[in-house]
Amino acid sequence: MPKLSLLVLFLLNACYVMAQKTAPPTPYGAIPSPQQVAWQQMEYYMFIHFGPNTFTNKEWGHGDEDPKVFNPTKLDARQWARTAKAAGMKAIIITAKHHDGFCLWPSKFSTHTVRESAWKDGKGDVLRELSNACKEYGLKFGVYLSPWDRNHPAYGTPEYNQIFAKTLDEVLSSYGNVFEQWFDGANGEGANGKKQEYDWPLFRSVVFKHQPKAIIFSDIGPGCRWMGNESGIAGETNWSTLNTDGFGMGHNAPPTQVLNQGNENGKYWIPAEVDVSIRPGWFYSPDTDTRVKTLTHLQKIYYSSIGRNSNLLLNVPVSREGLIHPNDSTRLMEFRKLVDESFKTNLALGKTVTASAFRGNDKQFNPKNLSDGKYDTYWATDDAVRQASLVVDLGKPTEINRVVLQEYIPLGQRVKAFKVEAWNGSKFETIDQQTTIGYKRILAFPTLKTAKVRVTILEANACPVLSELAIYKAPELLANPEIARSKQGMVSISSEVTDPVIRYTTDGSEPTLASTRYTAPFELAKGGTVKAKAFIKNGAESSETILAAFDLAPTKWSLVATPGTDKAAAERAIDSNPKTIWQSNRKEGAKLPSELVINLGETLTLSGFTYTPRQDGNQGGTIYQYSFYVSENGSDWTPMLENSTFGNIKNNPIKQEVKFSKAAKAQFIKLVALSTVNENENWASAAEIGVLTQ
Repeated sequence: MPKLSLLVLFLLNACYVMAQKTAPPTPYGAIPSPQQVAWQQMEYYMFIHFGPNTFTNKEWGHGDEDPKVFNPTKLDARQWARTAKAAGMKAIIITAKHHDGFCLWPSKFSTHTVRESAWKDGKGDVLRELSNACKEYGLKFGVYLSPWDRNHPAYGTPEYNQIFAKTLDEVLSSYGNVFEQWFDGANGEGANGKKQEYDWPLFRSVVFKHQPKAIIFSDIGPGCRWMGNESGIAGETNWSTLNTDGFGMGHNAPPTQVLNQGNENGKYWIPAEVDVSIRPGWFYSPDTDTRVKTLTHLQKIYYSSIGRNSNLLLNVPVSREGLIHPNDSTRLMEFRKLVDESFKTNLALGKTVTASAFRGNDKQFNPKNLSDGKYDTYWATDDAVRQASLVVDLGKPTEINRVVLQEYIPLGQRVKAFKVEAWNGSKFETIDQQTTIGYKRILAFPTLKTAKVRVTILEANACPVLSELAIYKAPELLANPEIARSKQGMVSISSEVTDPVIRYTTDGSEPTLASTRYTAPFELAKGGTVKAKAFIKNGAESSETILAAFDLAPTKWSLVATPGTDKAAAERAIDSNPKTIWQSNRKEGAKLPSELVINLGETLTLSGFTYTPRQDGNQGGTIYQYSFYVSENGSDWTPMLENSTFGNIKNNPIKQEVKFSKAAKAQFIKLVALSTVNENENWASAAEIGVLTQ
């Protein structure tokens, strides 16, 4: 045959083969940029809150602090980076400027900076040290810059937007690559009594001018979004798409539920980032050294953030020395070990996966791609197929308790309902049924033994496209005991563990099998610290140590009748049960201020007070602005705090512990609610009111 004829035949055959190759799925809806895909694959990184608040025990400083208060004696940014790296984190974001206006670098546009501090005689630069440390340890570097500035005299004027833009310019052009620019939507009163009208288009343009690949975080992105709380919980349904047209930052943001769940078929790809602190507050306080979150709590956060299509930004506050505290770093290492052990062995890797259908019967979309450990290979169905099932054959009965699913997000987020089943030897039984998957969905369930796992896509907005189906057997943590105290001062300890042996101490020591065994409630009315631990199997297995610190019990307390206050209802604020709630008068015409007056039953020396907002997930009536008074006779009142605020209580509704500037004797206390976290609300609420005497 002539060579020309052979060439023609070869070309015709090649064209035929190419014509038979199945086209990949068309991208569906809003899709991520390459930078957003890379950001999502980071999964886990560190937040660091650091500044004057570290030294003043405040969450939101007022900007009137002496900058010389900032004086970390042993600051070591390399220790921060080393800790983050060892913890398995991929980056560090630092509060370069918080609401108090204090700059962790010697800014040319402020007089409230490290230059004016006592640290290094004003010659230091925290951002320089941290950015260099991140480079050394192979971490990405990010910055938090709050536009709210409670120190700058120009705040509240049009001029301030230009000043803040120059501040951004200064930071983003001076410290190398910035992977994420974190914007807080907080907006306080300016010097002239007006709120600043932020020029967000200007601010974003500065970011992209110097850091074109940076992910911008805010309530509405555009790179990634806040997910509506600071508790570490993303929605069980979580779309990476969001409709932001007509919305803004702060009070103008979409509703909390929308931020938490996203919008199905949203116009823009704006995935969620979960920000939560390893301690009760964001900034370091020596009072919280023993209140680092437990492993169990961190594991729960991991599964409700990374396990629900979000990234996890875990705050680890730096101490007054300028170091990550040993309690925090120890817990981070324990958590890293737990995560590594949980996902060390993918039991589905290399196993046979069969599907009810795959795209064009083309091997490039074969279900075996789901068990190859590679994100960029995927299984897909034909365009018309929106429901399909996948079966992983483990080869033999195997213990499992985790299933991980991943969609191939460069083609969009598609799945809106799925279920997972396990073979019991004769039929499949449902393990779990959920809604969205997104970049990653982790299902955790009690350990079971099975030889086959089936995943069924029940509903999808376009043909499903999955990149991974992984199965694991994670270590199971023993449930931690719970410690509570009644109004009468009786401490009780409970556990979900079957037949546990609970040991406890009240002297601060670690509970062991030789410690006092808990058998019945015991008295601790005057306050103290209780540590408890559950043991099983003669001590071979144990829970974590749980600590509860108590001040004076409200045994002798009573409510004083005041106009507009239902005395019986108000008793709920001093019943030692945070699940019950006092609410002030909500009748038509009622309005704030509203007050609670409490008779302590005896004269005490008080160093402060506590306010616990309602813990039922509803923020109604949560007090923001307040005044607090004390009295020895119930008639003559001394103001201890006037027109004060619970700084970040809306986003972080935890127990507030407020110290007085000096101790005071009192038999009566009065909390006056001046405003709440919700605008135009005319009533207040409280779960518990307490005092500090120690």
